[in-house]
Amino acid sequence: MSALAKKENVSAIAAAKPAATIVPFSGKPVSRIDFRQIGMTTLRNVVPPVVVLALILLVWQVLCSAPDASLPSPYVVWTEAYDLIAYPFFVYGSQDIGLGWRVLVSLQRVAYGFGLAAVTGVIVGAIIGQSIWAMRGLDPIFQVLRTVPPLAWLPLSLAAFQDSSPSAIFVIFITSIWPVIINTAVGVRNIPQDYRNVAQVLRLNQIEFFFKIMLPSAAPYIFTGLRIGVGLSWLAIVAAEMLTGGVGIGFFIWDAWNSSRLPDIIVALAYIGIVGFALDKLVSALGKIITRGASAN
Repeated sequence: MSALAKKENVSAIAAAKPAATIVPFSGKPVSRIDFRQIGMTTLRNVVPPVVVLALILLVWQVLCSAPDASLPSPYVVWTEAYDLIAYPFFVYGSQDIGLGWRVLVSLQRVAYGFGLAAVTGVIVGAIIGQSIWAMRGLDPIFQVLRTVPPLAWLPLSLAAFQDSSPSAIFVIFITSIWPVIINTAVGVRNIPQDYRNVAQVLRLNQIEFFFKIMLPSAAPYIFTGLRIGVGLSWLAIVAAEMLTGGVGIGFFIWDAWNSSRLPDIIVALAYIGIVGFALDKLVSALGKIITRGASAN
C-alpha cells in the first residue's frame, strides 16, 4: 500500500470516530450529606424522650395540683425557682450563688478524686492482672471494700484530713477506684497470648509492654471501669457535700431542705441528673475515640 493510500485510510478512520463531547464544569461540589437521614436519626433520638418527659410532667402536674399536695407541681417549681433555672451563674454573695457555680465546685472535686482514682486504678489493676499471686491476695479484699457505702468512709476521712475538702475528695477516690481496678485487671488477663508472644520476640521491657501492648489491648475494659467510676464519683460527691458543707450542689440540697425550699431541691436534682448524664456520655465518647469503637467482651 502506497503512502497516499495509507494517509487516506487513516483520515477515513478518524472521520468515522464520533467527536468527543465537552462537558462544561459547573463548579458546584456534589453534596454528600444526607440531610434526610440526619433528620430521621434526630427524630428517633429526640422525639421519644421529649414525649415521655411531657407525659411525666403532665401526670406530675395533675397529681400535685391539689392545695393539700405534699410536693410542688411543675408550675410551682417554675414560678418559685425561676431564678435558679434561668440564671445559673448569678452571684449575690459568698453563699448566694447560682447552681451553675455550685456544680462547677462539685465538678472540681470530682476531677481531683476521680482523676487520682483513674491513674491509681489502672496501675494497680495492671499489676493485679499480670500477677496471679497479687490477684489471689488482693481480689478478696477489694471485693469487700467496694461494697462499703461512700458515706461510711466520711468519718474516717474527716478524722484523717481534718478538713472537709480533702475528705470529700478522698470519698470520691475510694468510691470510684474499685470498678477501675477490677475492670483493668480483667482486661489485662484477657490480653491474647499472641500479643504476649510478640512482646517476647521484640524483647519489650515492662514499661514498653505496658504502653504498647497492655493499655491498647485492655482499653475497652479500662473505659468500662472509668464509665462506672465517674458515675459513682458524682453520686459520692453529692452525698459527701450534704455533710461536709461548702458551696457545692450537695450542700445546697441539704440547706434547701432545712429551709423547706422543695422547688429549689427539685431544680438541683435536675441539674445533678443532667451533669451526671453528660459525664457518662463524655467518658463513653472518649473511650470510643481511643478504642476505635472496640468493646469489652
